[in-house]
Amino acid sequence: MSHPTLSRTNAIPDATPLDYASRNRDYWQRNLAVCVFGSFTTLVSLSMLLPFLPLYVQQLGVQSQHAVIQWSGVAFGATFLGTAATAPLWGRLADRYGRKPMLIRAAVGMAVVMSLIGIAHNVYELVALRLVAGLVGGYASASIVMVGTQAPRERSGWALGVLSTGALAGNLIGPLVGGFLPAWIGIRGTFFAGGAMIAVAALLTVFVVREDFHPASDAKARPAVNSTTGNAPQSNVAVIAALLVTAMMVLLANMSIEPVITVYVSSLGVHTTHLTRVAGVVMACSAFGSMLTAARLGALADRVGSWNVIVGSLLLTGLVMIPQAFVHAWWQLAAMRALMGMTLAGLLPSIAKLARHAVDESRTGTMLGYLQSSQFAGQVIGPVIGGVIAVHLGLHSVFFVTGSLLIACAGLAQWARSRSH
Repeated sequence: MSHPTLSRTNAIPDATPLDYASRNRDYWQRNLAVCVFGSFTTLVSLSMLLPFLPLYVQQLGVQSQHAVIQWSGVAFGATFLGTAATAPLWGRLADRYGRKPMLIRAAVGMAVVMSLIGIAHNVYELVALRLVAGLVGGYASASIVMVGTQAPRERSGWALGVLSTGALAGNLIGPLVGGFLPAWIGIRGTFFAGGAMIAVAALLTVFVVREDFHPASDAKARPAVNSTTGNAPQSNVAVIAALLVTAMMVLLANMSIEPVITVYVSSLGVHTTHLTRVAGVVMACSAFGSMLTAARLGALADRVGSWNVIVGSLLLTGLVMIPQAFVHAWWQLAAMRALMGMTLAGLLPSIAKLARHAVDESRTGTMLGYLQSSQFAGQVIGPVIGGVIAVHLGLHSVFFVTGSLLIACAGLAQWARSRSH
């Protein structure tokens, strides 16, 4: 007969089942690699149409230059609008049914829709399909949910930084691919190639990604663990709101100058024949700078705390933003944009890490979904605000206003940090 004390001791492991992150500890690195590749390919496919989108709109029957510009903007922004609208829904479903099904849904959906864009008959179908791509897609968003919930707490900042690097690389390389691929296989063929790339990511997701998900337990509330203290925190609406606002500001700051950057580069003495090329280089510099530091700053957040990285990155980015108003040559602007990208890169991984632990474990997908919506909202609002400021206050005022908003946001983050303890 076994000793009663020994029986109770042996029963403890059955009484305290492993949580989701612990069960998937053996899979998270392999899943991270697939998510990086999938985020890269989907964002290459979504952004590669930038150089030839106006040409495709013309092919679809739009004649006047004003209408071409207008429809190109609507078609490009439709995807971000769709993703912002549905990210919380997909995050909630990831909490209920698992992270892998959401990745498969996004990859398969985007592969199909991207191919359908290549056979659009008119501009209305183009806009509708771009909107559907955002509604059913969001592979990068689903990847953040998976990596953010599977990676060990002590390495989640680094993992999210690596994932961010893959997404940034996709946004950087996509327009370059779109610049030469249509000359080889045509505009419609380029969309089919993009669909094929995403299909490869879908196959890798199906056959390589592993997930140990238990709906009966993982979909039920389980106390979250504070990433700083190790204690289970109470939900703090103010802290969560501050994280969402900060996430929106990251994209808002990066995108605020995009509508007028070509005009600003022109004012720096760049000849018309080189204007679009130079403007493209300047635009790409922020993404390139972020690629260099995203993983490093994510790892730094693991060591010194996410709030420290967020406050420091906001202050530095705000300070780097202001001198961009005083440059005298395009290469100076490019260097400052690259430096801004390097300081911005620490924000999203650190915010995602905090968001993961701001709610109980069964709601992390939903929380990270709202975080994605905030980022896409910043991506939509940023160009609008930048354009309005440039028209009414002048080009240089865009940098002053955006820099001031970032510094104010650093104060908000500092206040939120005091509320989180």
